[in-house]
Amino acid sequence: MQNNNNDLLHTEKIIADRKTFYIDLKKNARGKVVKITEDVGGNRDTIMVPADILADFIAALTDIQETSVNDSNNS
Repeated sequence: MQNNNNDLLHTEKIIADRKTFYIDLKKNARGKVVKITEDVGGNRDTIMVPADILADFIAALTDIQETSVNDSNNS
C-alpha cells in the first residue's frame, strides 16, 4: 500500500532522552486525525486520535499534567 504524504497537514517532533515522538495532523476519507508515534530505537507504537475529540484528549492530558505537577510539589 502506497503512503501518500499529501494527506499530511502538519507535523511536530519531540525528542526526549532516547525517545522520539512524532505528532502528525492528517486528513483521510473519514476526516482529520492526529497520529501520535513513539519511536524508541526503531520500535514504533502509534495511536490515532480523531481530530473532533482532540480538545477532550488535550483536556485529559492537561489534567494528568496538573496532577503530576501537584504530586511532585507534595513530595
